Amino acid sequence: MNKQIKLKGKIVDVFKEDIYPGEITIQDGKILQIRPVSEAVDEVFIIPGLVDSHIHIESSMLSPQMFAHEAVKHGVVATVSDPHEIANVLGEEGINFMVENGEKVPFKFYFGVPSCVPATPFETSGSILGANIVEELINKKQHLYLAEMMNFPGVINEDPEVMKKIEAAKKAGKPIDGHAPGLRGKDAQKYIDAGISTDHECMDIEEARERISMGMKIQIREGSAAKNFHALYPLIYESPGQVMLCSDDKHPDDLIDSYLEVLIKTGLEKKINLFHMLRAATVNPVRHYNLNVGLLQEGDPADLAIVDDLTNFNVLKTYIDGNVVFGDDKSYIETSDIVPLNIMEATPIEPVDIEVEDKGLPVRVIEAMDSQLYTMSKELFPLSSKGVLISDTQKDILKVVVYNRYKNYPPSIGFIKNFNLKYGAIATSIAHDSHNIIAVGVEDESIVKAINQLINQKGGITIANGNEIFSLKLEIAGLMTHQSAEVVAKQYKRLTEIAQDLGCKFMSPFMTLSFMALPVIPELKITDRGLFDVQKFEYTGLFAYKNLK
Repeated sequence: MNKQIKLKGKIVDVFKEDIYPGEITIQDGKILQIRPVSEAVDEVFIIPGLVDSHIHIESSMLSPQMFAHEAVKHGVVATVSDPHEIANVLGEEGINFMVENGEKVPFKFYFGVPSCVPATPFETSGSILGANIVEELINKKQHLYLAEMMNFPGVINEDPEVMKKIEAAKKAGKPIDGHAPGLRGKDAQKYIDAGISTDHECMDIEEARERISMGMKIQIREGSAAKNFHALYPLIYESPGQVMLCSDDKHPDDLIDSYLEVLIKTGLEKKINLFHMLRAATVNPVRHYNLNVGLLQEGDPADLAIVDDLTNFNVLKTYIDGNVVFGDDKSYIETSDIVPLNIMEATPIEPVDIEVEDKGLPVRVIEAMDSQLYTMSKELFPLSSKGVLISDTQKDILKVVVYNRYKNYPPSIGFIKNFNLKYGAIATSIAHDSHNIIAVGVEDESIVKAINQLINQKGGITIANGNEIFSLKLEIAGLMTHQSAEVVAKQYKRLTEIAQDLGCKFMSPFMTLSFMALPVIPELKITDRGLFDVQKFEYTGLFAYKNLK
């Protein structure tokens, strides 16, 4: 029998909505007893360990091991993780990598089966997970749920392939996550009635309230690119049993600075009930996904965090299965060496490959927005020089290029507004969801240099400005690295600063750029196959002929 551990402090009981001085006895990784005490205890508060209800670990740019090493510093003990990103690059092999890498540390990773690889048939990915493969994977015990069903038109129109995936999850008794931005009314109800139980894409509170009334649970997202907490937080006191907290995407610099504990602190500042706030980050995700994560009850796994007070919410210690994984400002998650997986079949290009003939017509321009995945569609006249269209820094209409990393296809070229670069170009192999290379820039020469550097280093993030090239190599699928969070965050922060020095005003330039190729979030996006009208769910031409009189 293992030695008992006893912890004393002010116990925060989310179920009884009570705070009292008590002592917790831990044995064999479980909570043996919780008892109130009359004597004085340390002025610390013991809470259930926090759970991120929806995240793509890949977006931290860290391997699962390195992510866990950092996450426990914030009182987070578990994540509900969608390996959708690496699956688009490497298929089942990529999913297996995430599961196996995560199993090497004591952190509680719960991986789902990606439902949309590729997200749509309108882009080229490195792999396809058909209904038969999804059915096989969903029946494995290491996969707890069917990950976000982004093909909401397929659900509404009862596409046989889509419905087969949904039925496989239902038959396995596993929850199904949603992803249907802007879907309302009868279409939303049909989507939910198909078995979709959650969504993290609600931008406004009326949309979220409607979905809750239809029986769906809402995941309030606060990530590096998309931030919806301030718009949706009233749901936490309106419908405390129907909401969860999630980050969706968390970049390494953000992960070092803060995680769910700061979101809880923000909620408390907005006068949200403490127990409702904690419930959204503990009880609700644990029960919805049937996670083997403790909730500070006798008999539970001893997964908990100790915080200094309920105002600052600074995490002092984190326990997983009764073991200290963070304490004294040190993470005790030990990492091991890995063999990275990757694919990069693209060949270098030249400036002539991204030239666009001037036809004297307006072009469809993607209008990006800071900290949002949505875009608008504009019809504007870019600058012309010597018979070709070029970036216009005065009007902030810049060239954007998507280049297939899996096959030797010509680059796809468009124009984008609001990146506001004055010089150079930025590029990344993180381009949701298929993760082809995407670049935006001023001079064609800089765009090409940034793209070619990515090809040479087999993925990551690059900036080219004249003869200068700056880069972060991501050796795992062109999405992640096994370097420490501190090292990656420092490099990533420096690249962000350089992009901003070149004129970009976005808070997260590379994250925002990465979503410009995602053809499931309105209005206008660009894939490796061309411009895509998300409203009509079809390709559209670069030139707007219809405006001619």
